[in-house]
Amino acid sequence: MKSLDRKLKTILDGRYSPKDFIIADAKDGDMAGGIEAPGPVDPADLSKGWRTKQMFHDIICSIIDQGEVDIMLTSASTLDALSDRDAYHKSHVTAAIRANDATDVWKPRHGKLVNEPSRPFRSANLEHVSQLCDLGLYSVTFNNILDWDYISVEAYSIFREEAERLDFRHFLEVFNPNAPQGLSEEQIPAFVNDCILRTLAGVSKAERPLFLKIPFNGRRWMEELAGH
Repeated sequence: MKSLDRKLKTILDGRYSPKDFIIADAKDGDMAGGIEAPGPVDPADLSKGWRTKQMFHDIICSIIDQGEVDIMLTSASTLDALSDRDAYHKSHVTAAIRANDATDVWKPRHGKLVNEPSRPFRSANLEHVSQLCDLGLYSVTFNNILDWDYISVEAYSIFREEAERLDFRHFLEVFNPNAPQGLSEEQIPAFVNDCILRTLAGVSKAERPLFLKIPFNGRRWMEELAGH
């Protein structure tokens, strides 16, 4: 059994302890940026340039081999490369892909796209990626703008329907607003909590996310959400 599945079972059974803390390593930066996504060759000297994809994949493989993480999150193209290298063979690490890439994560050099209200988009083809893994991260960003928030929830509904058909699991990420309208900084945590609950209220057990990935907006708001 993969460590993720074992830990989730322990948590759901109410027998969890600190050792059941789930660690996910996000190596999906290429879904946001480009050349700079793998990171600098030398963080202390950026003049040496940026790592190649091959170097990036080598690093990911070494982390998988360490066995310290439960989930390795990558792009679909990186998953292909890791699968060709048999990186997950006999590993307890669960492979996961970024299942959508809404516009609030588009970060090309010199670009300003992340300043625009988030719009839903999905590059990954679940028919293909489901042959290599059965878990993906789906992200939603609400901005209190009806036109865009509406289609974001609609796109998530379409994704869930396809994922259920393919027995493809997902965890749901809800970002803080990237271009909020009519919201003060103090109002954002309550707004996000209510958007999470409203979005999942009409979702049956069969299509629910395994868990949430959300920003930590402070103890008060995390306790409010967990307590509810």
